[in-house]
Parts: sequence; C-alpha cells; structure tokens
Amino acid sequence: MLQLEKLTWSAPEGGQVLNGVDLVIPDNKLVVITGPNGGGKTTLAKLIAGLEKPDSGRIILDGRDITGLDITERARLGVSYAFQQPVRFKGLTVTDLLELASGKKLSHSEACDYLARVGLCANEYVNREVNATLSGGEIKRIELATVIARHTRLSIFDEPEAGIDLWSFNSLIDVFRELQNSIDGSMIIISHQERILSIADEIVVIADGRVTSQGPSSVILPQLLAGGAAACGKCPKKEVKYCGENKPE
Repeated sequence: MLQLEKLTWSAPEGGQVLNGVDLVIPDNKLVVITGPNGGGKTTLAKLIAGLEKPDSGRIILDGRDITGLDITERARLGVSYAFQQPVRFKGLTVTDLLELASGKKLSHSEACDYLARVGLCANEYVNREVNATLSGGEIKRIELATVIARHTRLSIFDEPEAGIDLWSFNSLIDVFRELQNSIDGSMIIISHQERILSIADEIVVIADGRVTSQGPSSVILPQLLAGGAAACGKCPKKEVKYCGENKPE
C-alpha cells in the first residue's frame, strides 16, 4: 500500500503546486488520478517516483518511509515511472531494454512473450533499435513491456495517451485492461481521458494542489461526466459533459 501524508511542493520559480496532499493507494487496484491542468497531477507522480523531492510530508510504501530515497533506490524497491514521452536509445535493441528491465538475460521466447503481452508482433521487434524509427504507439507499448518485465511493486504512468494515434490508444486500453487483471501491486495512471477513467478501480481528483475527491470509478466518473468543466478546467460546463482534452486524433 502507498500512503502520502501532507505532501507539499513549490515550483522553483515560486508558487505552491501541492498543498498538503493526503492519499492512500490500495494494493491490487488500478487508480487513475485526474483533474484540471496545472492542478498538480504530474508533480505528484514525480514525487512518488523520486524525480522530485517534497518540501514537506511523507511518502510511505508498504510501511516504509521512502521520502528520502532517490529514484534509483525507489526503483530497487519496485517503483516504476513511465514518462509521457518515453526515452529512445540509439544502438540499444528492444531485447536489450527488456533485459535491463528484468535484470537478467532473456531467451528469445521470454522476450517475445513480454512483447506479445503488449500487443506487438514479437519477431518484428525483438531486434529493433529503440530509436526514432518507432512510432509513438510502438515506443509506449515497448515501455509497458519493460514495466511488466520488471515485476514492479508500484507502476506509475504519466498521461500514456499523449502523442499517440487513436489506434495505438485503443491498443493501450487493452494492455491496461490485461495488466489490471493480472496486477500484483498498485498501478497509478495520470490521465483525463474518459476511456482510461472508465477502466479504473478508483479515481482520485486533484485540483489546486489538493485531493478534492476519491472513490470507486462507479461513483466518481458520473460526477466528472456531469460536470465536465471540473474535469479539465477549460471547457464551459454547459457545452460539454467531459472534454477529453488531448484526445488522440
């Protein structure tokens, strides 16, 4: 279980982004964190992963205070962070990346199994370089395969829908559904896409640096759909139910 206690964080240029966030992420659940742009969603994800340090408050994983641990130390404890735009590595193959994630040498069949689980034709990708020849959807799914290979305790995905086409987005939804059914730990997705919100076990809404609501998707999602302006912070409430801002084209 992940517990966040009174987390605060201010931007280097000034201005408080998170203001006393209290949050519990239960085990074996897919939790989607949503809310208006600038509300603190991505900052919160980076604090959990260790990419940023809180000004105050505590981050507790399975009863252990990890607030002072850096990103490498948290990774060793099983915390994974998937970026909006995954890093590409010229000269490194997909198999190389999977082996780095798993921490061991993989057989051809093992590497293929990880890729097949994220909907990629394995034989076409095991020897591909992780470079600019891969599309946004391909690199996102390869990153998901590395998360699976790591057997992570806590997986964090920051707006996985960013920069990919509709077909790839639909495929990602299928992958998340599979992960949800086989999850051994906790999974957090930062998103304001309705289709991702709809597959969540729980939804957390963050606005103005605070948790404004949290609960089962069956309770929170209808509230968001009924008050779309609260979901993205930009759309006139009377004109939309849920804007799905940044919806893949």
